Amino acid sequence: MKTVSCPTCGEPAAFSPENPWRPFCSERCRMIDLGAWASESYRIPAKPEESEDEDPPVESQ
Repeated sequence: MKTVSCPTCGEPAAFSPENPWRPFCSERCRMIDLGAWASESYRIPAKPEESEDEDPPVESQ
């Protein structure tokens, strides 16, 4: 049986149909991860959007 590290706690978790919480080791770890998504703890950094009011940058020639 293939095992993977649980993304939440790092413990080994069975990666098979017998584990209903895969890739997590338990329902608890699955719910912790879901809560992190719901509270927007996982974020991807992005550049702030430019306002339409601002002049576009001038390119030098």
